[in-house]
Amino acid sequence: MGKAKVKTASKSKYSKEDYLKWYEQMTLIRKFEESAGQNYVQQNIKGFCHLYIGQEALVTGAEHVTTLNDSVITTYRDHCHPILRGMHPKYIMAELFGKVTGCSKGKGGSMHMFDKERNFYGGHGIVGAHIPLAAGLAFTYKYQGTKNVSLCYMGDGAVRQGAFHEALNMAMTWKLPAIFIIENNQYAMGTSVERTSNVTELYKLGSAYEMPSFSVNGMRVEDVADAIEEAVDRARRGDGPTLLEMRTYRYKGHSMSDPAKYRTKEELNEYKDQDPIIAVKSVIVENNYATEAELKAIDDKCKAIVEESVQFAHESPFPSDDEIYTDVYEEENYPFIKEY
Repeated sequence: MGKAKVKTASKSKYSKEDYLKWYEQMTLIRKFEESAGQNYVQQNIKGFCHLYIGQEALVTGAEHVTTLNDSVITTYRDHCHPILRGMHPKYIMAELFGKVTGCSKGKGGSMHMFDKERNFYGGHGIVGAHIPLAAGLAFTYKYQGTKNVSLCYMGDGAVRQGAFHEALNMAMTWKLPAIFIIENNQYAMGTSVERTSNVTELYKLGSAYEMPSFSVNGMRVEDVADAIEEAVDRARRGDGPTLLEMRTYRYKGHSMSDPAKYRTKEELNEYKDQDPIIAVKSVIVENNYATEAELKAIDDKCKAIVEESVQFAHESPFPSDDEIYTDVYEEENYPFIKEY
């Protein structure tokens, strides 16, 4: 899990309510992703589909210590972020189905979720291309004099892109309120970090810009929340950005078409033994925060929400043919688009 400068949480900091909330949130997004995988196999979902199973502690911990005024931008592994920002899962499932009721009107699919109302700016399919956008959001907040923070999630493969380094350089030079979060799930598609870089402790990349940078156990929601909270406080004080390497793991392949034959069952099971949902459930049980019946009720509630979402997606219509001409340009500035 990364030995140097690893952020570790205290066990007594969080309350019964926190753990029960985390358990419900992580259970909901786990069940959602499992259902997405099933519907992909059933061919209800077409194209690409990248699942977040195993990484639930990251977005759960981050959302615990941020507000909806803070912005979030991420990669194509983007189903769970808008759910924990408050979007009903049915609009995300509908988007996966390509339906007009989806959050991107069925035009974006798995990789392009958006929710401007909740300051969720995607869902981006080009590796690393969204990182400068996150710096731009942070620049907006600094320019406007707000205390808002820009959170930017990326995979470990994205740190090989020049855009990553350019964005970090500008963010540190201008002391922008940005948090760059590397979701290091050990593989860029099917290639391990060790095969692509001499630097395997990715947080160290921030040292080139003298940016506060830390490695975090991304399988523990407490550790994630602590690290993000510290970074948010730094940004709100005007002290600039932070780079956090969240050491995590995805149980499924890179996408639904990836059989993940490049890793061993032993490696997979090693991380499953650290499952973030099981870890939170263990704390709940050990401290008598809830009975097994109460935990099952939470499971059933989450299952029902996902089933409702699938039904909504099935019953929603596909976009009409003329939707291909909408949302291409801002019509106020490009009136000629209306001619089509």
